[in-house]
Amino acid sequence: MSRPPQVLLALNAGSSSVKLALYRIESGQARAFAHGLLDLQRQPLALVLHGAGAPGERPLANPVQWPIAAPITDDLHEVVDSLLAALEAHGELGEIAAAGHRVVHGGSEFHGPVRIDAATLAAIDALTPLAPLHQHHSLRLIRALRHLRPRLAQCASFDTAFHAHQDPLARRFALPRELDAQGIRRYGFHGLSYAFIARQLAARHPALGAGRVVAAHLGNGASLCAMSNGRSVDSSMGFSTLDGVPMGTRCGALDAGVVLHLLQQRGMSAHDVEDLLYHRSGLLGVSGSSADVRSLEASAEPAAREALDLFALRVAGEAARLATTLGGLDALVFTAGVGEHDARLRAAVAARLAWLGAEIDPGANARHAELLHSAASRVALLVLATDEEQVIADESLALLG
Repeated sequence: MSRPPQVLLALNAGSSSVKLALYRIESGQARAFAHGLLDLQRQPLALVLHGAGAPGERPLANPVQWPIAAPITDDLHEVVDSLLAALEAHGELGEIAAAGHRVVHGGSEFHGPVRIDAATLAAIDALTPLAPLHQHHSLRLIRALRHLRPRLAQCASFDTAFHAHQDPLARRFALPRELDAQGIRRYGFHGLSYAFIARQLAARHPALGAGRVVAAHLGNGASLCAMSNGRSVDSSMGFSTLDGVPMGTRCGALDAGVVLHLLQQRGMSAHDVEDLLYHRSGLLGVSGSSADVRSLEASAEPAAREALDLFALRVAGEAARLATTLGGLDALVFTAGVGEHDARLRAAVAARLAWLGAEIDPGANARHAELLHSAASRVALLVLATDEEQVIADESLALLG
């Protein structure tokens, strides 16, 4: 009887859901064959899996839904145990040989992916104060797998690593130098997404990939990254995932004096300010109705339109700032859920960058074509789908050989 194919599991943990992808290890490469979502807010719990088997195998239904009969605890032991049982019950999936994780913050310690052992796990945990609302979600998945499958190889891929080699000038705040030495500096995030976009550009449009590119990862979380020859040189997000452009519920760049005012004059607690800036601001705060761009686009309320217009203004403004770091702009790439699917927003951003030579083709934009720019545009405008899980899988496979 032939041995089942080896499978690598990529996990991308969020506060309320876990995205996952399954990859067959074939000829030294990780080949995706299924993507899934476990929504921890949905009751009853169910794993939703999309994909197809390899040629000659019975394809997975689209989608497969498996119930996850487990209580949600903080350590997620029961949920992860049930999740693994559901995956392994489907014979076509194969044998899970390793797991790779997206970890938001690598601090100054991690400049690339690492295999997880006791020491690296402790170091990742020590960085939790730098990303208090994100790091915990990856850590509990890692620990659950270590508890349930202690022999399973695990790797961590960091959202900050792609930016780790930026010039120190781009990473420094105008604060006392001893604070920089203590790690209070600009880190940048969404690095797995930007790493994938850099690879796609190099493969599909090598001349652009070697040039001056601003990539805009626009989703519920949003940021922009300046890349020169495929390497990060600056980004909109800095010390935390609050920085840069407005997001679904996060404020984006904010005068620090506002925080002082809320604490000192309004009597808000640090916890209340944290909740305000992370969960009640951004598009939700400005519109007063929704953090979802699709809902705002469909709304006739003036506040909804103002939220979208503010988003476009800030995205274009950040793209222009990053073009200054680059010394010019050869291409602007839109990616992630909003960037890939919202034609109106892309047109609004491009219109504000017309002075840089950006001119969008309305027809190509409406079709969500890969190349959006007109023949007269001096800046290439592109839409490229991102795939953070593929980067996790590739980095894990490279580590594990």
